[in-house]
Amino acid sequence: MIHSLINYFEKGDFKVGVIGLGYVGLPLSLQIARSGLEVLGFDVDLEKVTGINSGKSHVGDVSDDELGEVLASCKFQATCEMDRISECDVISICVPTPLSKSHEPDISYILSVTEVISQVLRKGQLIVLESTSYPGTTREALLPVLEETGLEVGKDYFLCFSPERVDPGNQIWRIKNTPKVLGGITQKCLEVGSAVYHRFVDELVPVSSTESAELIKILENTFRAVNIAMVNEVALIADRLDVDIWEVVEAAGTKPFGFMKFDPGPGFGGHCIPVDPHYLAWKMRDLDYRTRFVELASEVNAEMPKFIVEKIRTALASQDKQLEGASIFIIGVSYKKDVGDVRESPALQVIQELVSLGAKIEYHDPHAPEVKLSENVSLSCASLTKEGLGQSDAVVIMTDHSSLDYSLILHSSQILVDARNATGSLSRKTKVSGESWIVKS
Repeated sequence: MIHSLINYFEKGDFKVGVIGLGYVGLPLSLQIARSGLEVLGFDVDLEKVTGINSGKSHVGDVSDDELGEVLASCKFQATCEMDRISECDVISICVPTPLSKSHEPDISYILSVTEVISQVLRKGQLIVLESTSYPGTTREALLPVLEETGLEVGKDYFLCFSPERVDPGNQIWRIKNTPKVLGGITQKCLEVGSAVYHRFVDELVPVSSTESAELIKILENTFRAVNIAMVNEVALIADRLDVDIWEVVEAAGTKPFGFMKFDPGPGFGGHCIPVDPHYLAWKMRDLDYRTRFVELASEVNAEMPKFIVEKIRTALASQDKQLEGASIFIIGVSYKKDVGDVRESPALQVIQELVSLGAKIEYHDPHAPEVKLSENVSLSCASLTKEGLGQSDAVVIMTDHSSLDYSLILHSSQILVDARNATGSLSRKTKVSGESWIVKS
């Protein structure tokens, strides 16, 4: 059975189900469909599904034109009808895995989907978890539910983990050309999974277990979290030494070996870097081990939004102005440049802190037309004009989108706090002495 199944997945026309059509699931669905396979995308959000089927993409990395081309091929369709999972030979799980308020993994979406799959599981199916979670999730959480069907993993059905490596806004590294890690519950699971993934990705990186694959994803993002925290701590040190941190980082980055450049900033955001290391910390607490680097990185990065608020306060004080009642214009609210994702964005933390201190806030972000600060409070994107900038008591660059006119921002602002060094090449002569962050005051 195994050999004929592998041959079928290597050469046959089979149907793939992708559960969760967010920033991972929708691009994955389209790439699989482009390879010639039929894809059925599942999501519980009817508005999202209706929009997708009408050619309207809600994901920044997928244009309406790209979506329309795949829909026209009749290889992709979105649906809310979860019972249609039974039609699929391969099922990829791409649902959210948030943290609770106490920083514990919430895998309820994964478990809910697994229960649905277990009700229709049949021989020959491959199930792949792509949602990021703690090492052990596939074996300890999914496998027991699927085993209740009486079917045997590695013989009757096959279970793998393949960590998503989506980088929102990256136009070079996409689903197809980014090496894909894959680990199976058994060796046969890995072989079957490899036959499938070879159909739509250029390079596959097989590993010995699902735990290894899960830990690889956590390592990748913990590496980034720790290094961002390290350079942010050096930024705090440089600030106390009256040294320009941007000059230090740029010069250090010229070393051709033994150094990897990371830029300081107002903190990190998105779903991955602020969240994934906590999965590892949570898992290790059960094993009586303290993840010291992870905890320290989280502490350092959590300090950065308040550091930016203090820089705004300092800049205002230089002109005998108070933070309370001041009009602050925020440039960029998404967590990184050229995307519209505001999840865990440090800009929102800065805005909420400024509001709590009595400041009046406007923002401009070409990728985020509206942001929700609380259940009942939202802000809408304001126009970026010379008059609007000039009338604000302070302007703060939180996200350095490529499309923004930084010359206009620099020369129109009374006070400019630049948390991304977006105006670095323009402001060498205007930068406040001893300050890396306050460009004008």
